[in-house]
Amino acid sequence: MDIIEFITSNLSTLLALVATGIFAGVLAGLLGVGGGIVIVPVLFFLFQSFGVSPESAMIVATATSLATIVPTSVSSIRSHHQKGNVDFELLKRWAVFILLGVLAGSWLVTRVDGTLLTMLFGVIATLSALNMLLRTGKSAVFQQLPGQAGQTVMGSSIGFFSSMIGIGGGTLSVPLLTLFNYPAHKAVGTAAAIGLIISLPGALTMLVMGSTPSDAPVGTFGLVNLIGFICIVPLTVLFAPVGASLASKLDGAKLKKVFAVVLLVTGLRMLGQLFL
Repeated sequence: MDIIEFITSNLSTLLALVATGIFAGVLAGLLGVGGGIVIVPVLFFLFQSFGVSPESAMIVATATSLATIVPTSVSSIRSHHQKGNVDFELLKRWAVFILLGVLAGSWLVTRVDGTLLTMLFGVIATLSALNMLLRTGKSAVFQQLPGQAGQTVMGSSIGFFSSMIGIGGGTLSVPLLTLFNYPAHKAVGTAAAIGLIISLPGALTMLVMGSTPSDAPVGTFGLVNLIGFICIVPLTVLFAPVGASLASKLDGAKLKKVFAVVLLVTGLRMLGQLFL
């Protein structure tokens, strides 16, 4: 099958993946949210619309999302580092524990049923949405980060759960760090670096060790859909500045609440698909 024939026979899939990249890029720039929290549920429902089982759709969506985070996090780290918002001292303390969590979580993804991942994503998405809606402007609960033992648990947990549901570090690390009175701008910048520590080994583990499901979408190797990766990444990078430009003209706080509601509905819908 030549390239023209491939494109024409899979045109609807390719257009949907392109739309996913544009959507994720605009939202990332507009709201400062990581692409994974958008890409995973979109791919989860998209793959099912093309006849992939919910279990396989979730596993492939998770791995593909992690792969897309690698190049976008590199770009994000450079931008935040120029502003002095990446805390390398914290990264030195956390990196090994994040990595261990990622290796454990991504290996588990290659072994478990996708139903568990769907449930986990649904729970985390729902809690993240409620955090956005209810804790806006609230003061920190603790005045400083815990000791080494507590930070070890934080780093390894962020790596473990993020890799299992295909997200970068921001969704979990930013609210967790700000809970301990950590400066918000540094939390966001440092989360970009955490995202690279999560996404690169996580995606490679799922690419090399994962067994491709029999009903996986075309272009899937291991658990990573390379066609999705190729379609999504350039457009996410291209459209993130568009979102950032829109953010300067619109009410960011209201937009974030709208996104939180959409995320809440998405998380509940994923859980509903499992239990209803």
